[in-house]
Amino acid sequence: MSLLAVENLVVRYGQLTALRGVSLHVEEGETLFVTGPNGAGKSTLLKAIAGVVRPAEGRIRLAGADITGNAPETTARLGFSMVPEGRQVFPELTIEENLWLGVGIRRNRAAAAADLDHIYAVFPMLRERRHAAAGILSGGQQQMLVIARALMTAPRLVAIDEPSLGLAPKIIDQVYELLMRLRAERQLTLLIVEQSSTRALMTGGRLVLLRSGQIVLEGACDALDGATLERAYFGYDGPAEVTAS
Repeated sequence: MSLLAVENLVVRYGQLTALRGVSLHVEEGETLFVTGPNGAGKSTLLKAIAGVVRPAEGRIRLAGADITGNAPETTARLGFSMVPEGRQVFPELTIEENLWLGVGIRRNRAAAAADLDHIYAVFPMLRERRHAAAGILSGGQQQMLVIARALMTAPRLVAIDEPSLGLAPKIIDQVYELLMRLRAERQLTLLIVEQSSTRALMTGGRLVLLRSGQIVLEGACDALDGATLERAYFGYDGPAEVTAS
């Protein structure tokens, strides 16, 4: 059984159909990239899974439980945590106060405190500045803070919307190195929305490419090539599928 299963998902905003029958699955422990051009429906997909927007049709299951249309806090309690696009730290709060905001759904405070110690070990910069206002952090540091805050919910599946947005290439490399380290150390499953399909190929895992609200390409990153991605990304050919042998 897949950790996450999305079946024939349709999302509409008024007369606009943002997702058109999208189906995908995420296995426990894997990294799935969702990529595609602006307006493809990538962020809408994450919001529908998180419960921020309600699907018009289709089903979403997390660890076998039907979470379609659930409130975000209900889905979070089942082990789903989302890092939104644009980082969204609380600038007037300290770094540590921002991190503790991720603990609201947890009952075991001792386990949360242990997680905070682990996060500080992985992100020593956050420990050093834990009493400083989060608003003073650079863009890359804020991205690390919101990833760390998501981990404070003790998730099984972490969805991250555009982790490289607005960051310099060196900082993007650091963010992805940390994500892969955390996936291994905490046995996480990652669902990453990333406009750069090149970054997905560099990182590995599996990829689905959305265009105009539909999946037009899917497959293992090591089975895809730049030319195939370019055709699917810009719509030169019809739908294509590449699977690992």
